[in-house]
Formats: sequence, structure tokens, C-alpha cells
Amino acid sequence: MRLGIDLGGTKIEAIALGDDGRERLRRRIASPRGNYDATLAAVIGLVDGIEGELGERGTIGIGIPGAIARASGLVKNANSTWLNGRRIGEDLSARLGRAVRFENDANCFALSEAVDGAAAGADVVFGVIVGTGTGGGIVVHGRVLRGHNEIGGEWGHNPLPAMRDDERPGPRCYCGRRGCIETFLSGPGLARDYAAHGGEALTAERIAAAAAAGDPAALACLARYEDRLARALGTVINVLDPDVIVLGGGVSNIDRLYDAVPAQWGPYVFSPDVTTKLVRARHGDSSGVRGAAWLWPARSSGPAEAGHDASADTTGLPTED
Repeated sequence: MRLGIDLGGTKIEAIALGDDGRERLRRRIASPRGNYDATLAAVIGLVDGIEGELGERGTIGIGIPGAIARASGLVKNANSTWLNGRRIGEDLSARLGRAVRFENDANCFALSEAVDGAAAGADVVFGVIVGTGTGGGIVVHGRVLRGHNEIGGEWGHNPLPAMRDDERPGPRCYCGRRGCIETFLSGPGLARDYAAHGGEALTAERIAAAAAAGDPAALACLARYEDRLARALGTVINVLDPDVIVLGGGVSNIDRLYDAVPAQWGPYVFSPDVTTKLVRARHGDSSGVRGAAWLWPARSSGPAEAGHDASADTTGLPTED
């Protein structure tokens, strides 16, 4: 049995998967925002509750909204700021009495979709989360590509490619720069653009609904968004050349993106023919927690000794090696 934990800023979700990938049990609780010790206790309570109910001990993988720095063992870049600078890997592994594997939540999303989701069987997968932010993860031959600095796939904090004159210098990003992809392509970025062009304050979901109803301002806003997403993903294709790009997050529910964006990314890709597929996530908002469970391959499903395991080369497909 594999246990996956998605440690989010507003909720903590846990899932138990059988070795065949079928869901056995799922639990969700509110995150104890701002309280590190309470967060540890919440995760431990979920694990104890699931294992007690199923009568079985499992491996544990945890997706976090940041990364554990390889050199220091400290959490960095987490928008759940109470995790930053903490040794969550060591702390949870010690309290749970077994090795625990950790991965960035966007990487967990990409891994889930590469294992048994919309990109199953693809050699190179780029997973994109377009919601409150714009996360990204890379899976190559079934393994997460974390990178030397633990920032593989972090496309959202690059400048928007081929920026137009009326887009410069771009909105200010929380990372300290201006014009980041995230400021244009996140849900709040879509809402900001709509308001900046004379619209009222609407969420991305309501803008999409207005466009579907034929509202000219909403249609123009989505056209700008699709052009920007095409430019941003065109650059990803140039660098990574993935077989499949999978979209997740709230903005990924806009149906027209899957035809409109591939139709526009050609001029930004260094190839006369672009056969990369753009697809919607199969597991929706469950991809992150499922990907966390898949951080352990099948042969590792027996008892694991204490000690956290945040090494990128331990992640892989759920097949025996």
C-alpha cells in the first residue's frame, strides 16, 4: 500500500493506493495555517487514521508547495511560508518511524499524470498547474526531473516570451521581478487582465463563462490569454520538447484552450512541424496526492527504515526494477 499526502496551504489531503493504483481510502482536512507543529501533527494523524482503518502499514510520499534543499535539508520557496526554513523531512520521518519521500507538488502532479493519467506511456511529460500560481513539473521516462537546484519545471518565474510593447514591463511578481509568466497566466493574472481592459472584477471561472455566453470583453481577454500561453509553452517546447503537456489547476477547465493554444504556438517553436499534445489532466485536483503516493516504486512497499528520502533519483514509475 502507498500513502500520498498533498500538503497544501488551505487543505491537507491523504490517499491510500493499492499496488494496482486503485484508490482504497481518501481523507481531507483543513491546513493549520501558520502553525508548523500543528501541521506535523495533522499529517501524522492522517497517516495513523488511514493505516488504522485499513489495518496495513504503507510507504509515504508527500507533496509540498516548495522544495527541500539538498544541501541544508531545509524547506525553501514554499508559499505556505510557515514551512520555509524547517526540516520537515527529518521531523516527519522521525515521528512516523520510517523513510518518507518528499517532492514539489507540481512535480507530483506531473508524475501522477505520467504514471496513469492523461500522459500515461509518454516518454517526456511537462505538467503545468495554472491556478493561483503557475507551477510546473517534468517527468522523463517515468522519473521526476527535479534538477540540480530543485527548481526543474519552474517555468512561471521566467519572463513572458516575445513580450508586446503594451505588456512591458509587466505586472510585479511576488518573486521581486516584473513580467513573470505567472503574473499573466495564473488565475489572478487572467482576472487582472480582464479588469485592466475595462471589465469588472471577475474570477477566471466567471470570465470563461462570460466568454462562452458571447461577451466581447471576455472573449478578447481569453484571446490574449491564449496567445500568451502559446508563447510561454512554445518556449518550453523549444527547451524540453515534451511528448505531452498536461494542464491542471482551475484555469485548465477552460475547454477552448486545448484547441486554441496549439493552433497558435507554431510561430514560437523552432520546428516546422509541432506534434506535442496539449491535454487536460485526467485526475483533476487529485493528481497531486496521487503523484505523492507514486513516489515509491512497487518493490519498496515493505517496511522502510526511519530517515527521510528527498533524493530525486528515488522517484519513478510504480513498476519493479
